[in-house]
Amino acid sequence: MHNCTLVTKPALNMVGISYCGPYSSFPDEAILLQSEFLSRKHEIEGEVKTTVLYSPYFGNEVFATYWACFEVPHLKNVPKGMVQFTVPSRTYAMVTCTNKRIGEGYEQLTAWMNEEKLLKRENAVSLEIFYIDEHLEEEQVELLIPIVEQ
Repeated sequence: MHNCTLVTKPALNMVGISYCGPYSSFPDEAILLQSEFLSRKHEIEGEVKTTVLYSPYFGNEVFATYWACFEVPHLKNVPKGMVQFTVPSRTYAMVTCTNKRIGEGYEQLTAWMNEEKLLKRENAVSLEIFYIDEHLEEEQVELLIPIVEQ
């Protein structure tokens, strides 16, 4: 599993929109949410890196909450219908894949975590980080699962 590693991310201040619903509607709803958010990026004022889309998510056995966000400095004016929040600094198990191979990426990451005896931190959000390049059909994605630090 040479593609998997541990990384520590600093706290991330985000602004974005979310979808909450049953797992049966994923990934279609996630793709629609990301498209809607990207079409509204012009509404966010200030220095925003729009080539990296963050999708924090949290779920249980029935449903999930999934976000489409940009990392931003603290905003005084949050666009209507968007929310600003901070994901705390965490250590994650991470794998790099592409937007066409996310399922395979999760399979690889889960197998690696099991081999390394890493436990998912259940009360923390996981992250999907998309590196947007409009010239590519397949974009790089990092999948991050928060772990219990030992």
